[in-house]
Amino acid sequence: MAKVIDCRGLECPKPVIITKKGLEEIDSGDVVTIVDNEVAKENVLKLAQSMGCKSDVGKKDNLFYITITKSQVIKNDAAGENNLVIIVASDKLGTGDDKLGSILMKSYMFALSESDNIPKTMIFLNSGVHLTTEDSPVLDSLKKLAHRGTEIMPCGTCLDYYGLKAKLLIGSITNMYTIVEKMNNAANTIKL
Repeated sequence: MAKVIDCRGLECPKPVIITKKGLEEIDSGDVVTIVDNEVAKENVLKLAQSMGCKSDVGKKDNLFYITITKSQVIKNDAAGENNLVIIVASDKLGTGDDKLGSILMKSYMFALSESDNIPKTMIFLNSGVHLTTEDSPVLDSLKKLAHRGTEIMPCGTCLDYYGLKAKLLIGSITNMYTIVEKMNNAANTIKL
């Protein structure tokens, strides 16, 4: 019997993450994910493809029923073994509309906190330090990453500049020398 995952009304990337967890709970068999929009359907199909699973889509009453067939155990070769450093230089993701940038950053941090391959270190610079302080919309995701072993490092100079040192809620304050060392010793560095 197929495992049914109802993701109607959920914002991206939640349908993908919930479907992935559902697939990880079974050794083999079918998972049927129900979504109510084209974007979620496409993203769940991409997940199935990336995991080497077969997929099929049916549509009924404006809902997509995505059947994913898993025939082997999902392998996680690199979880926790990388030396990835992510530089967060803004409290928004991308350029353009600030409201959209905030929504995208929240979505990115949530997806990252649910990912199998988390960064070893996250360095927060410039306005990115706002994400490590009171009223941060991504605090729960950062706490989850820290709990899973990601080192959270907000820049002390940046916290001082914005007057936020007393409002810091997560991470160990760092300096530019340590930031340079972390970046120089990283196997890979991503700047957001």
